[in-house]
Amino acid sequence: MNTEGELLAVRVAELYYDENKTQDEIGGLLTITRWKVGRLLAQAREQGIVRIEIVHPRARRLAVERELKERFQLSDAVVVPVPTGSEDLRSRVAQAAADYLTGLRPVPRTLGISWGRTLSDVAERLETGWATGVTVVQINGGVSLNKRRGTAANTAVTIAQKAHGQATLLPSPAILERLETKRAIEADRTVASVLELAAGASAYLYSAGVADESSVLVDSGYLTSSDVRELVRKGAVGDVVGRYIDANGNTVDPGLDERTVGVGLDQLRAAKTAIFVVDGEAKYAVARAIVTSGLCTVIVTDEGTARALLEEST
Repeated sequence: MNTEGELLAVRVAELYYDENKTQDEIGGLLTITRWKVGRLLAQAREQGIVRIEIVHPRARRLAVERELKERFQLSDAVVVPVPTGSEDLRSRVAQAAADYLTGLRPVPRTLGISWGRTLSDVAERLETGWATGVTVVQINGGVSLNKRRGTAANTAVTIAQKAHGQATLLPSPAILERLETKRAIEADRTVASVLELAAGASAYLYSAGVADESSVLVDSGYLTSSDVRELVRKGAVGDVVGRYIDANGNTVDPGLDERTVGVGLDQLRAAKTAIFVVDGEAKYAVARAIVTSGLCTVIVTDEGTARALLEEST
């Protein structure tokens, strides 16, 4: 587009977007055809003269979603803009995950969920009646060693109640101190039946933890800060359903993994629908490990995280 054409496109855009003139009115004012007005508006968008931004808090970045799906062979992606005001980033992503779950078809008859701060936020934002008759099952142990926290059971129960369904809880800690104790617990008929139900879930919903002292596994008393530092030394970038992974999506401590109760990483990789909810710069590394190693089929995230994933993988 030459300078004259560019200036004309700017004038057309101003009249259309700022003055709310119709294309016919603009054509009359500038003595050009309606067809040329439409072409100039399209060129203005293509060349960046006009940028259209949808600013609703539940808006999505569709172009970024398409790129994520193509780059990482995902079945779906949800990307929300980073809030510019006082709204919390995790809250916006949690709302997006709640919206996605509500619109998921077919409705999962059995939904396997992990636990933690993000999943608790998702549960809070689901509307009552988001589905009907869904069985929600915990996919990793969540009996807290710290009585101040009880989010695992609360999260499962809340999601189930809002779907007029039932929650099946996994009555076990996330990590046991001794392997023989873990084996004995898994051999219990009640625990074994929950694990079987979790293994056959129609869909999974989970987040990821960071590999530092802010982890809910530290907060809940399963690990100490020094334990996590040692895991980081071994290459850990974060945890998925209580299992610490490296940048390639492999467990970093086989002994710890053997003492962890719940669905394994191979089961997540084999799932038809595994919805991963993640936000924020602190989780870029673990998010990258998850999407590049096939641990999810769907990602729900913010634009900053999405762009970091795309830039790193180029």
